[in-house]
Amino acid sequence: MPEWYGDLLASVRDRVVSGRQRALAAVNSELVLSYWHIGREILARQDREGYGTKVIERLSADLREAFPDAKGFSPRNLKYMRAFADAWSNEEVVQAPLAQLPWYHQLALLDRVPNKHQRLWYAAQAAHEGWSGRVLIHQIETRLHERAGKAITNFDQTVPGPHGELAQQLTKDPYLFDFLSVTETKLERDLERALLDHVTDFLLELGQGFALYGRQVRLVLGGDEFVCDLVFYHVRLRCFVIIELKATPFDPRDLGQLNMYLAAADELLAADGDGPTIGLVLCRSKNSVVAEYALRGHTHPMGVAEWASELTTDLPAELAASLPSIEELEAELSDPKEGP
Repeated sequence: MPEWYGDLLASVRDRVVSGRQRALAAVNSELVLSYWHIGREILARQDREGYGTKVIERLSADLREAFPDAKGFSPRNLKYMRAFADAWSNEEVVQAPLAQLPWYHQLALLDRVPNKHQRLWYAAQAAHEGWSGRVLIHQIETRLHERAGKAITNFDQTVPGPHGELAQQLTKDPYLFDFLSVTETKLERDLERALLDHVTDFLLELGQGFALYGRQVRLVLGGDEFVCDLVFYHVRLRCFVIIELKATPFDPRDLGQLNMYLAAADELLAADGDGPTIGLVLCRSKNSVVAEYALRGHTHPMGVAEWASELTTDLPAELAASLPSIEELEAELSDPKEGP
């Protein structure tokens, strides 16, 4: 084969993959829109005729008889279609990001997010980040919309423009480490070890784009050695991120140490084309006013946020227990014979 054959193969392969992805997205959009129209028809008939649930059960049975190989026509799913049509206008359904999300994502949003604006926010995040149904439910249950972008930082002065805005959006306050036990969070070294023992959950909480570079990364300055707790690289920001873990309340002196680490990392770790290294202090608690004043005057991008091992839920326990799991939602589409 000629030397250029490898480039040809790679180009054709990329086109096949992108074409399949576009086809799947188009099929999903049509499915979601057809479910919206079915729900709209059920709503219209119900408003005019005032029928009860027996009509939906009969409709489910007749549809499954007419389309024995089709999925998603259980009575419960038809009721979801009705709720889906009631929740969104036609224009909202056909627009991204709603049209990009699979049906069981739509059900999770309907079940777990009563506020329409919050639903749209989670839909946009799920479409942009490529969340699975389980990740979407996890983010809803941990109230990501209340925590995203809330760390106290100096990014507006130290990382100007779109990169600073993106860096701020990628922060949280508090960070939720609900996968850790009480005994794993008492000392800083135990906290660090436990987070790496649960590295998949830890990376999920940090967010998309974080790659672990190293733990206890040593920086040698003038013959003296200093150790950073955790160092990550963020592929979208194209920079290193140093996280200092504290099992105690925030101390302004923590920023002085972190500031030195950032200056050293820019010299010792960063390559050409990398942005300035970002630092985060994750502490057990903080005085927000003190944190804001402590960040003033620092020229390296830094932020302060709390971490927590649990969050109180907005949902009453009996309501939360009654919500279907993602497995149950997926089952609505996996077995054409499934009942309500």
